[in-house]
Amino acid sequence: MLYVAVRAARRAGDIIARAFDERADFKVEEKKDRDFVTTIDRKAEQTIIREIQRHYPQHGIVAEESERLNPSSDIQWYIDPLDGTTNFVHGYPHFAVSIAAWKNNRPLLAVVHDPIKNETFEAQAGNGAFLNRRRLRVAQSVHIGHAIFASGLPPYRRKEMIDVFQKRMDACMREAEGYRRGGSAALDLAYVAAGRLDAYWEAGLCAWDIAAGVLLVQESGGIITDIEGRTVDVEKGEVLCANAKLHREFGRVLKGC
Repeated sequence: MLYVAVRAARRAGDIIARAFDERADFKVEEKKDRDFVTTIDRKAEQTIIREIQRHYPQHGIVAEESERLNPSSDIQWYIDPLDGTTNFVHGYPHFAVSIAAWKNNRPLLAVVHDPIKNETFEAQAGNGAFLNRRRLRVAQSVHIGHAIFASGLPPYRRKEMIDVFQKRMDACMREAEGYRRGGSAALDLAYVAAGRLDAYWEAGLCAWDIAAGVLLVQESGGIITDIEGRTVDVEKGEVLCANAKLHREFGRVLKGC
């Protein structure tokens, strides 16, 4: 299954990279306020779905731009064909293909592929996480004052979340060393798994944004929960992840915000 996911991600990534490099004439639509989709998103997604259905026609599929398929299946694939569409549209080279398979609400495998850097993050439950076949471990920082964390702005359509986000951001920036906003939740999670970021938290996400990253973080030795410290529910779309020590520290800071 992992081989199928990696192949699908790379084929979709080739479509995205070619369009980005050539600045192809693609159509941009606004699905909701400041929520964009391009014809490249849709083309990449259909490429992934065809690859999965060719091998596993009975599996369920939850994809950003398509109707849900086989929702009663024990195995569900979560697909984000282009996580970071806004970056892509603006010519900012930071976006990824994200694919995950979950069985009975537990992650089985994960792939996050950056087609511009040609980096493929992958994991299987119980077998570790890897970047281009190099084993990944989360950063080992223990002091929040030396930590770089990432987060993202709340969705424009969720204006009620802005005040909470600002409180959380203010609390974290007063204690951490630095903040980064990449614009791709899938890559933020992959970067925590790779030790490039010390921590990441965000709310208001979609299941396909985080389904792959959950397993990458777990298999690289990290802790991932929702912001309150409970088990991650991908449908809720809220995460906090870091190594065990920093997870406690950021959880402390975020508590009550």
